[in-house]
Amino acid sequence: MKIRAAVLHEMARPRPYATSRPLAIETVDLDGPGPGEVLVKMAAAGLCHSDLSVINGDRPRPLPMALGHEASGIVEEVGPMVDDLQKGDHVVFVFVPSCGHCAPCAEGRPALCEPGAAHNGAGDLLTGARRLRLNGKMVHHHCGVSAFAEYSVASRRSLVKIDRETPLDIAAMIGCAVITGAGAVFNTGALKPGGSAAVVGLGGVGLAAVMGAAAAGCETIVAVDRLDDKLAFARDLGATHTFNADDNDLVAKVKEATKGGVEAAFEFAGSARALEASYMMTRRGGTTVTAGLPNPKAMLSLPAVTLTAEERTLRGSYLGSGVPARDILRFLALHRRGKMPVEKLLTRTIRLDDINDGFDRLADGAAIRQIVTFG
Repeated sequence: MKIRAAVLHEMARPRPYATSRPLAIETVDLDGPGPGEVLVKMAAAGLCHSDLSVINGDRPRPLPMALGHEASGIVEEVGPMVDDLQKGDHVVFVFVPSCGHCAPCAEGRPALCEPGAAHNGAGDLLTGARRLRLNGKMVHHHCGVSAFAEYSVASRRSLVKIDRETPLDIAAMIGCAVITGAGAVFNTGALKPGGSAAVVGLGGVGLAAVMGAAAAGCETIVAVDRLDDKLAFARDLGATHTFNADDNDLVAKVKEATKGGVEAAFEFAGSARALEASYMMTRRGGTTVTAGLPNPKAMLSLPAVTLTAEERTLRGSYLGSGVPARDILRFLALHRRGKMPVEKLLTRTIRLDDINDGFDRLADGAAIRQIVTFG
């Protein structure tokens, strides 16, 4: 079938993207689903910094590639060997497909699926197939999803079925921003009621972590960012203290406000400097969690002795250290109960044709979550 999709042909084009247009809206050929695959009509696709990091070259990927990884849609057709989905089912995409049998999957850590990571890096589906072509040449899939398109063929293991009453724009944000940010709070950081947390970097993922910390019952929630309007927004979502990241006395002020530091600090800025600050603002015995994705060349420098002498913990968190089939449904339940107002993350909806302008707004910090909607 012929579909329209946003295809990246060249990384690191100059800003503004509205002028350089790194994403070309192309008419591409999409093959039907093979064994273990599903054809999904796209409903909503979110613009995320992980997409931006491919556009600006921080995370090199094979090109050409149809971008987008945070999305929801409606099943249009199932391929052979798919017997638990049918046409009309509503689904959320997961940007790490899980094979179910490698060592991490067997240990209940599907976010670290080894074949899933390998296929994502290669730009194909978990099945090893590529279903997109432009002028007869293969186009790579982004994270097994390629959400900035009218339709997508994905592995069944890249999809979580949800109820049909959930608004699909909310569902899309649950699949990346929320499971990554709130998942880091609940799963990686294991925060408890009455605890204290700091969230550094208030994009969609960081603000989802603020919501998660509030839903977890944290008494003290510190929010840190360079933009004052995002700090104000974080207070609306439950932050009790806010600090500007450019303050030279940031760490000292956080420690003073929290009587020695927070139990857990969460870094989502994608910056080694931000991660160092997050580590320093945790208390003795505290945990620092990072879900940021800095440039691969960025290096981290920390006082090594503190890991032992202060029993600190430094942890990475990918996909919120979660189990998507479990956690997406849990976060949707929290949203239905009003515990996680995910709709507040939505800055605006845009058309596929306006996607380059949308990434300018994202790079400028002028938007939290923008959602491409499809008629």
